[in-house]
Amino acid sequence: MASTNSSLPGTVPLLTVSELNQLIRQTLEAHIDTVWVIGEISNFRVPSSGHFYFALKDDGAQISAVMFRGVNRGLTFIPEDGLKAVVRGRISLYEPRGTLQLYVDFMEPIGLGSVQLALEQLKQRLHAEGLFAPERKRPLPCLPRCIGIVTALTGAAIRDMLTVLQQRFPHVRVVVRPVRVQGKEAPSEIVAALEDLQQLPEIDVVIVGRGGGSKEDLWAFNDERVARAIASCRVPVVSAVGHEIDLTIADLAADVRAPTPTAAATLVVPDFGEVRYRIEQQRRLLVTAFTRVVQLSRQRLHQLAHRLRDPRHAVENLRLRLDELGERAQLAIGRKVEQGRQRLRALADRLTALSPLAVLDRGYAIVKLQPSGQIIRDARGLTVGDFVEMQFARGRAGALVQETERS
Repeated sequence: MASTNSSLPGTVPLLTVSELNQLIRQTLEAHIDTVWVIGEISNFRVPSSGHFYFALKDDGAQISAVMFRGVNRGLTFIPEDGLKAVVRGRISLYEPRGTLQLYVDFMEPIGLGSVQLALEQLKQRLHAEGLFAPERKRPLPCLPRCIGIVTALTGAAIRDMLTVLQQRFPHVRVVVRPVRVQGKEAPSEIVAALEDLQQLPEIDVVIVGRGGGSKEDLWAFNDERVARAIASCRVPVVSAVGHEIDLTIADLAADVRAPTPTAAATLVVPDFGEVRYRIEQQRRLLVTAFTRVVQLSRQRLHQLAHRLRDPRHAVENLRLRLDELGERAQLAIGRKVEQGRQRLRALADRLTALSPLAVLDRGYAIVKLQPSGQIIRDARGLTVGDFVEMQFARGRAGALVQETERS
């Protein structure tokens, strides 16, 4: 059993863990002011609170760090594992856990500036979303009715574009929506201008851009809001920012990228002289083809005219044919009627020959017993006193039987 007797001197103070951690924290905060630390970020995470938690390490050690939400909102980039950075902060102890922690209020990446890093991260994110995909790029209209331009009213860019448009296609309508093309307000103005122009039903294509300048001057066209506004525009968008060597996110999001504003104006309209020349060529080809069709049709018509007889002759021939057929029909009917009559006479002769009247005509008579009307063929069928009727060939006579003789 362990001894309960304390061997510590009575003058030694006894501290609780909380008191010890508090003492360490106060000592650190009293003797170590703001520090600048260089290291590599690892175990980076962002919980629902929005705070950044990570470790800052080098080859020999590491320290926990936190950057609270109210501070990290000012960053133009998102930290990530493996990023080397310089941070500024204060050292303190997180008393509940007794862990040493660096509270960061500033961070800058090493090698690649924060602005450039933010740009690269934005490019990667938008590319992953498919915003730069070639299959979503729309072709430019071959002959636009109206062209919208989003740029500043001052400067050479707008003058160059209007001059080129007037020279190449003087009849096209142009609507200019002036904006600021640099500074903090520029991105929101460019987005609003795109929204305004695409509300006009006659707008067929929009040019967004400005003349050359430094990277800082062109930075408004690297804004995420501008890129999304270009990608969602109702009509195709041509990006013309700076010079050919300048590549912005607006260029990647646009349907067509022009190296300069002047080149953008050249892309959106054809040369009027060339269009007129091509129309004249097509007109000549059409006239030639039509003339050829007319000639062939005429030849065909002449051929058909030679082969086609006068319809009046055909009608006359049909009438003659009809008369001829009528006469033949009458003759045929006459022959049929005569043949019928002859056959009828022959049948009548045969009936006459078979008729009992013909027998009577030869001197015979038909004797009928009255009143029964029975024909008497044998004298044995009569008795004296019977009354008979005799039918002759012409007329009748009645007689009373006075005598019969049976053979």
